[in-house]
Amino acid sequence: MPVSGLKGFGQKRAEQFEKLGVRSVGDLLTFYPRTYEDWTSVEKIENVQDGGTYCIRAVLGTPVSDTRIAGGRILSKASVYDDTGALKVVWFNNRYISQMLVYGGEYFFFGKITVDNYGAQMLAPTFASVAKGAVIHPVYRSTAGLVSKTISAAVEQSLKLLPEQVNDPIPEQIRQKYNLCGLKQALLDIHFPHTREALEEARRRLVTEELLVLNLGMRSMKQQSRGVSGVKIEKDFSAEFETLLPFALTNAQRRAIADCVSDVTQKSAPMNRLVQGDVGSGKTAVAASVCYTVAKNGFQAAFMAPTEILARQHFETFSKLFAGTDLRLALLTGSLKESEKKRIRASLADGEIDFVVGTHALITDKTEFYNLGVAVTDEQHRFGVAQRAKLLGKGDNPHLLVMSATPIPRTLGLIIFGDLDISVIDELPPSRKAVKTVMRGSADRPKIYHFIRQEIAAGRQAYIVCPLIEEGETDNVASAEEYAAELMLRDFSDIPVAVVHGKTKPDEKERIMSDFAANKYSLLVATTVIEVGVDVPNASVMVIENAERFGLSQLHQLRGRVGRGEFQSYCILISDMRNPLTTERLRVMCATNDGFKIADEDLKMRGPGDFFGERQHGLPQMSIADFADTKMLELSQKIADDILFTYKDLRNDELRPLKAEVDRLFARGGQNIMN
Repeated sequence: MPVSGLKGFGQKRAEQFEKLGVRSVGDLLTFYPRTYEDWTSVEKIENVQDGGTYCIRAVLGTPVSDTRIAGGRILSKASVYDDTGALKVVWFNNRYISQMLVYGGEYFFFGKITVDNYGAQMLAPTFASVAKGAVIHPVYRSTAGLVSKTISAAVEQSLKLLPEQVNDPIPEQIRQKYNLCGLKQALLDIHFPHTREALEEARRRLVTEELLVLNLGMRSMKQQSRGVSGVKIEKDFSAEFETLLPFALTNAQRRAIADCVSDVTQKSAPMNRLVQGDVGSGKTAVAASVCYTVAKNGFQAAFMAPTEILARQHFETFSKLFAGTDLRLALLTGSLKESEKKRIRASLADGEIDFVVGTHALITDKTEFYNLGVAVTDEQHRFGVAQRAKLLGKGDNPHLLVMSATPIPRTLGLIIFGDLDISVIDELPPSRKAVKTVMRGSADRPKIYHFIRQEIAAGRQAYIVCPLIEEGETDNVASAEEYAAELMLRDFSDIPVAVVHGKTKPDEKERIMSDFAANKYSLLVATTVIEVGVDVPNASVMVIENAERFGLSQLHQLRGRVGRGEFQSYCILISDMRNPLTTERLRVMCATNDGFKIADEDLKMRGPGDFFGERQHGLPQMSIADFADTKMLELSQKIADDILFTYKDLRNDELRPLKAEVDRLFARGGQNIMN
């Protein structure tokens, strides 16, 4: 039923609701309040204090008077009183207030108090007749022309349309076992709770359901991806591979390799594994070992990198590593001459190449493999599920190894990467020096620039990162370019400086990054486009301007651009923001180099919306669940286990409403995961 079908809500209102993503009455029911005003705790006027938010019960002691102020706006004022005192109530630009309040009437007023020389006043309070009772009022996300009160009226009408018996996605025996209220009660109490307890019960039920649905959907993806692999790996060559390395593997790397070898040799299903490790933990060596074992068993290995420059770097690394072996390697990228690409593709198709490193060129229709055994993708969030599937479609259910340097809090890993098994590399090689991180203010720039000059004089290189400027502020391209121009003219006029940003053409960016890697530039000014970029072991300084604008996980990724060589490296966070939360976040960065600890802190401090940024992990959009709530995550996992144990399959008749919710959630995320 469209929103326009509600009484008093026409097409114009429906268009306003559409801006909030609400198209139907069903959408309205799950358009949950963003917060609540608790009017159940009523305060006497004599007890209110400056800056506090209160609910008072008072009589309108004077009629509302309207005064026109600058800009043609209206200021509406009145006095209210109770048996302990009086105060003013004030509204800005609300021409209907005088018609809504009756002189001598008794109301609840809810709002913020300010106290000045003229006494106490409550600014722009919400209000309701005493006859309606002191209740908890929902506050909804609103848009131009559509205020929370109007949304509340639409939701109230929608709830009355619910049938006596609502189809509940969670079976009754599961609800009773885990003390979850019914769906209808939860919907009534999440919008219009009579008590705090009722609100908490409703929230617990709805959050559990949403995480449960996500959990079951991700498990279904995992089951679907399991066919039988046509790649039979008989022998483990990982010990032989280790003798090729100029360094010793860490225990964590050995564990990850053993997980992969077990997958490819012991199971009939193809490997579907994520190797997750911090920057510099040695994920590439793990991938190389798996590729070596697969290639030595007579199958082909493909390694796909997100950028051409990274693909080239990996190819050079692997070429040196496998120089004394019989493995035949090739590099396939978009910028190669057409004749060269044709030659490499022909060699891949007839099996002359054992191991190919490349970019998206590997998944084009023209690229065919003789017998693809394993596909490795680097930096998983840069490749969608569809691209991964396209690469896997080039073989007979080949093995998949996904690498990610983006640390995800452990509690989230199972859900986000629900279609993958996970190996975590949780230790760094002993040779890797921790990056020293400090916080500084903009007044320290002269000292910071002096320090950069010292490092450059010693043969090192440096990055300076400017944040992406938000809409309505200076254009981010100009900011990075102007900053670089200023440095070239003033502080670093005698030093080669380059600049890259989001609008730099891909070819130009590749050229600049290659030149920086080759030490043709000593200083690179950039936006976050370098977050996943080139490996420059010679770079020892990372300066991040306006560090408070970045999430901790993003700061950690940027810091990972330095500290890749033998030299001590430094990360300098510049921020003049001194509010306690910002200072605490940046202190976490200075205190630890552990990406997983940082990810956990980031999630706690900023919540999942900020943590995931531009939804880079491809999760369906949540309506009410909070990924930071580990107890609820664990409860949803437990219930999912219980449901699958009890009912065996989501296609069980009793689970039809639950399966419908799974389909709906993943359809919203653009992923049709179930038949």
